[in-house]
Amino acid sequence: MSRRRSILLIAGLCLLAAAPAPAETVLSANDIYTFHTPSRDGIGKTYFGREISQVMGHQGAAWLERRTRVVEEQPDRVVEGMGLAPDAQVADIGAGTGYFTFRIAEAVPTGRVYAVDVQPEMLEVLHKRIERRAITNVTPVLGTEDDPKLPADSVDAVLLVDAYHEFAYPYEMMQGIRSALRPGGRVFLIEYRGEDPRVPIKPLHKMTQEQAITELEAVGLRWVESLDILPTQHFMVFEKPAEG
Repeated sequence: MSRRRSILLIAGLCLLAAAPAPAETVLSANDIYTFHTPSRDGIGKTYFGREISQVMGHQGAAWLERRTRVVEEQPDRVVEGMGLAPDAQVADIGAGTGYFTFRIAEAVPTGRVYAVDVQPEMLEVLHKRIERRAITNVTPVLGTEDDPKLPADSVDAVLLVDAYHEFAYPYEMMQGIRSALRPGGRVFLIEYRGEDPRVPIKPLHKMTQEQAITELEAVGLRWVESLDILPTQHFMVFEKPAEG
């Protein structure tokens, strides 16, 4: 998608959010999606020219805990890069088995981590791990495909690791995340680099930085910076404007 077309679509979304259409021509967020025959790894739904990928089900939980992940994704470096205060309220969206959740919990000993996932089976695994480790500052949250189910202005930071590209309703979900952030709160978006053909990940499970900026700016988040701290992934930082 060209930069001009992206800007025009963003402007249209802003107008949609700012002024409701007349009752006889009410628009919905579905107007920003297009549909086509699904590709091999996609769902046939396109957002800003990007086909949304299929979701990795709970059957793949073991892959989330693979031993090589600590080298491939540098999880401790991710949490360090978030620069969290000890009492921060953090949401781990697409928490899965808690691979990042528990690392964040250690970084915010007087804070809280909301581990959000849309798959009850993943949360069941998470519950068991919380009990086994006797962790008291993690709260599992069952979200939906279009809503993280978090209260407004409740969190300081949101972490999205290899999850955003699978959102079936990215516009609605990010609107919910933006609402949950306190003014000045940040979203940390981790996605495999779509610009790099050497990254051995299926194309629909990667994102370019330009695409990510276009999509998150569409819901009113401001790109702050990208840190080159991970081997094969983007570490992108977005912020909710202080004025809300």
